[in-house]
Amino acid sequence: MIINDMLNRRLAGKAKVMAALEAGDGYTILSTGITGDDARLAKAVVDAGVKMLEPNHPALALARGHKGVTSMHAAEKIRYEITIDQMVEVTRGVRNVVPDDVFITVGIPGGFTEVMPIELSDADFAKIALAGADGLHVHKSSMQDLEAFVNASHRAGLLVDAYIGMSSDLHTFGIAADTAEDVYKVAKQMESVGTDMIGLMTGMSYDGVDAGEIHPVVKERIIALTEAVKVPTLAEGGINFNNYKAFIDTKVNILVIGTSIDKIIEKAAQDAVRQFMKR
Repeated sequence: MIINDMLNRRLAGKAKVMAALEAGDGYTILSTGITGDDARLAKAVVDAGVKMLEPNHPALALARGHKGVTSMHAAEKIRYEITIDQMVEVTRGVRNVVPDDVFITVGIPGGFTEVMPIELSDADFAKIALAGADGLHVHKSSMQDLEAFVNASHRAGLLVDAYIGMSSDLHTFGIAADTAEDVYKVAKQMESVGTDMIGLMTGMSYDGVDAGEIHPVVKERIIALTEAVKVPTLAEGGINFNNYKAFIDTKVNILVIGTSIDKIIEKAAQDAVRQFMKR
């Protein structure tokens, strides 16, 4: 039996997360998107101070132009077609170029609520762990599925960060909780089944939000999450230079940032090319 070995592995992963939070006085960012799937850019953001990275299968579908997708929205619809072995390859590449103290959590086919359900075996979890992952980024939409996923992940020595969404979300990105009271209750349930970190999908669109602020509904939901649980908390979606400080003010521990950084990198590449094109 290797139960204790896997426990030690999870404790090592938790230590990485806590070290990142301690360095930031309870706050850090998790870099995803291009910076999670491209080893060169993963190393670049780590060199700048990032301690948490997230490769995931929809971002890889977009990066590889799978079936011609050019937007994350389109990639979400076919993310299940990315294979475990492809995510193993990406994870191993990122792990090879960043220090051991960087926490890597991975979104894998079958870890989300997929359009086409993906059955995962213990061997699949072991593959991701052996590739260098510390955890799995999960968007299961039922407590039963989440608990089963947490147990399988823990058997492989992997932590789980799982998410709460809304029933009206364009894509299913977690267990639905439509009010702040629901967020509080669901978060406590997620913690009770062993979820190691709990996140809230915050990419909701509201009109009339002042520059530099987040909508009161979003703020209320985040505060309900942070008050409900003792494990580290995350916010993901719609976070940018204009509002990230307002997110920090809610006391959420980790901001998951992908699209904002992606767009900056894309613009920098375009600006550089335009400069080189000048005579």
